[in-house]
Amino acid sequence: MLKVLVPTIMLFPTIWLASPKWLWTTATAHSLLIALTSLTWLKWTSETGWAASNFYLATDPLSTPLLVLTCWLLPLMILASQNHINPEPAARQRLYLTLLTSLQAFLIMAFGATEIIMFYIMFEATLIPTLIIITRWGNQAERLSAGTYFLFYTLAGSLPLLVALLLLQQSTGTLSMLMIQYSEPLLLNSWGHKIWWAGCLVAFLVKMPLYGVHLWLPKAHVEAPVAGSMVLAAVLLKLGGYGMMRMMVMLDPLSKELVYPFIVLALWGIIMTGSICLRQTDLKSLIAYSSVSHMGLVAGGILIQTPWGFSGAIILMIAHGLVSSMLFCLANTAYERTHSRTMILARGLQIIFPLTAVWWFVANLANLALPPLPNLMGELMIITTLFSWSPWTIVLTGTGTLITAGYSLYMFLMSQRGPTPTHMTKLPPFHTREHLLMTLHLVPVLLLVTKPELMWGWCY
Repeated sequence: MLKVLVPTIMLFPTIWLASPKWLWTTATAHSLLIALTSLTWLKWTSETGWAASNFYLATDPLSTPLLVLTCWLLPLMILASQNHINPEPAARQRLYLTLLTSLQAFLIMAFGATEIIMFYIMFEATLIPTLIIITRWGNQAERLSAGTYFLFYTLAGSLPLLVALLLLQQSTGTLSMLMIQYSEPLLLNSWGHKIWWAGCLVAFLVKMPLYGVHLWLPKAHVEAPVAGSMVLAAVLLKLGGYGMMRMMVMLDPLSKELVYPFIVLALWGIIMTGSICLRQTDLKSLIAYSSVSHMGLVAGGILIQTPWGFSGAIILMIAHGLVSSMLFCLANTAYERTHSRTMILARGLQIIFPLTAVWWFVANLANLALPPLPNLMGELMIITTLFSWSPWTIVLTGTGTLITAGYSLYMFLMSQRGPTPTHMTKLPPFHTREHLLMTLHLVPVLLLVTKPELMWGWCY
């Protein structure tokens, strides 16, 4: 664990001491080395569940893919931000990179924590850099209200979790994930226990976000700069799913009855947010709502608590993280050239940028779960486990899949096809940096097709 965490912390002096001319080069190279080092976690030699260097930080098959995704994303965020942060003063550039790096450090400690209270503290700590990135580097005046939404939704959801964890500590005597699985099962039978159960999950459901408490997400995505959108879609939403998987193990007797309303909301959210996507004019808003739809499927898979549901959820989280981040990068490249996120104003791009149209096409196909990509594998596992739980769910998940295909193709046709407006013919060409960025998103998705057991979690 420290072989990645220490170089991440050493990235801070690198950023502040590097000469302005070499700042982006050194930061990208250093973070890419960290990302490549993190791939060693995927070589799983331990026969027991956890591989730990100390009592507080450890990896297991559930957290490893999320840790590697976190480390892989930092060089991509730096590459994506380079163009629009470069004109700013050197101190602001350094601060921006520092915030991105601190976000990675907090996320490594969140996913690697064995103490639930440490996970909670790191879960909350990720709020601060994200909030500063949204409110300081956002595109429009609405960024302050987006930051307020983001902060208060997440805080209001996670304060009951703190109380629930303190009560859990009082009743079991430990909050270590290594120990708690061997402690006595909790006897949960009163109304107070039902409130405690809800308190444990609401924070994660807000973070995911579940339909109904999702309003902060589209606002935050639309206002955030490209790196903010990438890290939100790829990793911060996954904190919710990861936390739910860790907590569901302890909530067992009550979950059988109490999960119904949440599963209903998650499945209904797939249909509703998909339908909202079909009516969007704003490109980033469309991708943000599609994230809510996919995470609804993940929430359904986790709440049912079967091995297939858990496996499908983590596969879909990893695949969605890479694909959604790629879509936000593509939306940003179009925005940097046209200075508009309205799809109707930036259409017919395929004529001017044919190679970029290929990236758009592949990213959209991955988003609508084309075989044999891991998105399809995750969705199929979750839909199968939902169907075995209740055959009626196939109506909702099937309709959701159909709508996903609809809005993905709508997004591609609106932005790439059609006649090119005359005001678009003088746009600057795409850079090698941007093609490299898309390649680094897409290659892991394609490689995971060949070795999907890296992200099956506990269940292989």
